[in-house]
Amino acid sequence: MKPPLADLHGRTHRSLRISIVDKCDLRCTYCMPEDQHFLKREELMTREEVVAIARLFVERYGIEKIRLTGGEPLLRPDVVDIVRDVCALGVSVGLTTNAISLHKHVDGLREAGSRSLNVSLDTFDAERFKRIARRDSYAQVWSNIRLAHERGMRIKLNMVVMRGVNDDEILRFVELTRDHDMHVRFIEFMPFAGNHWGRDRVYTYAEMLGHIGSVHSFEKLNDAPNSTAKAYRVPGWQGTFAVISTVTEPFCGSCDRLRITAEGKMRNCLFAREETDLLSALRRGEDIAPLIEANVLAKHAMLGGLPQFRPEKQEEVLHDLSARPMVSIGG
Repeated sequence: MKPPLADLHGRTHRSLRISIVDKCDLRCTYCMPEDQHFLKREELMTREEVVAIARLFVERYGIEKIRLTGGEPLLRPDVVDIVRDVCALGVSVGLTTNAISLHKHVDGLREAGSRSLNVSLDTFDAERFKRIARRDSYAQVWSNIRLAHERGMRIKLNMVVMRGVNDDEILRFVELTRDHDMHVRFIEFMPFAGNHWGRDRVYTYAEMLGHIGSVHSFEKLNDAPNSTAKAYRVPGWQGTFAVISTVTEPFCGSCDRLRITAEGKMRNCLFAREETDLLSALRRGEDIAPLIEANVLAKHAMLGGLPQFRPEKQEEVLHDLSARPMVSIGG
């Protein structure tokens, strides 16, 4: 086994998220501010650069899982080619999408070697979808999710739960798992630049389980090592549900994820305020391994160095956030 990337807190890193585009075809209120500025084409990593960076992480550091993200990665015309090239490195390759254009790519993604999709879906209500995403595309999205499921893709549905916005749909999402082998993941509303986060809008992990448990009995499942999600199942149902409790119960102690933004900057945490420019060094023909290793060694013990998200710390958290919105970081 290759020597792992290890930080000063004893964590090793086997999972990599690579954003391949910073644009999106939705303007979701919690990930894209109204005044978002996008990169020029020449600032983005090319297909060859994405694969070169991925290859280094796999061959030198033993990265085992790579997820391609955005923005919306399906906006890249060469997305299937990138998936094929990264799959050829011998790692598990997934993709995060909002599924609007998934019908155009699902067969190509399967043929390229990917079998896993994380799909963002925050509501089953068409009018609410339009308000959240600022686009009238619910019917298309749900049709494409079903299509991908029928094609044999493993589907994780990611629902960001926001108090007073969509928390009344939690049970409906759980009940989807009765007859569908899908994996619903409820995500606590996290603070990012421009998403109007407030601690009072966070519907907590404990509240979610209490609400679900008032209607359904469920059992705890064994979580995979380094999992960010706490998984459960209603006995006898085909699918599962899980909670990602970043705000109230951070999982930083076992996190093994690293991130590359669409312009080739490395972030060692979703909430990191520091980045390392790999792409510029790569384009100069330099060895980027020392930059990668230094970035990992600088990883904070928790939440990118932010204070834990307590109600009395709200102003401090918002002041200390990275200026990047979620759409430019990558999920």
